[in-house]
Amino acid sequence: MTITVVLPAHLRTLARVGGDIAIDVAVPVTPRAVIDAIESRYPMLAGTIRDHATQARRPLVRFYACERDLSHEPLDAPLPDAVADGREPFLIVGAMAGG
Repeated sequence: MTITVVLPAHLRTLARVGGDIAIDVAVPVTPRAVIDAIESRYPMLAGTIRDHATQARRPLVRFYACERDLSHEPLDAPLPDAVADGREPFLIVGAMAGG
């Protein structure tokens, strides 16, 4: 399956891409499968979205799809059908922090 992934500006710069990326992902389409495909195609992004050792999502990175926050869902939970079939993008967003 080919899905569209929207990366935050700093990761687009690091990956040297100008916009959204299209990633081929094996079924079932899960956040883990998407991140695996991103890190395979863009090795410079390895460790920026998830921790190398624990494989957990980085604290200031959020996942969204179909207007839902999927950040706290298990990494092996299937993404919505609209993402899996390419109708909707998978968004990786840098969370805002500070005060």
